Amino acid sequence: MVNKIILTFIGTNFLFLVGGALLIAFAVVSRNDMEQRTTTSNVANNLLLSKSPITATLINAIFVFATFLTALPAFILPLNRLFLKLHGWLVVMCATFTMIIGLILWFDTLKTKANLKTLWGEQPAIDQSLLQMKFDCCGYANSTSPPFIQDSTCTADLVAATKGGCMTPFTNFSNRFLDLIFTAAFGIVGLDVIHLLSTVVVIKNRQELERYRHIDEKINNGI
Repeated sequence: MVNKIILTFIGTNFLFLVGGALLIAFAVVSRNDMEQRTTTSNVANNLLLSKSPITATLINAIFVFATFLTALPAFILPLNRLFLKLHGWLVVMCATFTMIIGLILWFDTLKTKANLKTLWGEQPAIDQSLLQMKFDCCGYANSTSPPFIQDSTCTADLVAATKGGCMTPFTNFSNRFLDLIFTAAFGIVGLDVIHLLSTVVVIKNRQELERYRHIDEKINNGI
């Protein structure tokens, strides 16, 4: 019968792998979206993603998959603890890496308005216009600061003045978008911690089995 401790370890290792799959899916999908033609539906997402640590997320996902593979010798060598210890330390590294990514995104939400003001100013007129159409607003702080881009949404000065600036709707959208991402990152860290605890339990269990084996050997040698 398979040891319940090992079954738990296998299950948490699978969850650890799922976390890595989510990381790589986020990185790949984000890069693919950013390569698409910019429209009103994706302009805000792409601008925020352009400032997100996508490359770091992809590298972390690769580390996760490599770490998953280091657990496989533990099943082939049922009494070996070396690979499990290596696996455990690598899990700590992956969890720390993911935590840092989540914290970077969380810190960005604390200074959203300042970041978005800079981001808005860096965009060409066409992207500013797309943002105006997406959020039904004109200019950033207001229609004159900076001056709005004349388009189908902001057709004239009077219309632009009545609509207000894009700062508030863009900030709200950014906070919701980043909240979702860093919450997912912290959730993956939670999966990593669960798997780390499971790994420690297996190591301790094998340590106990080895101790009992040595005791049995001493008893047998004494007979």
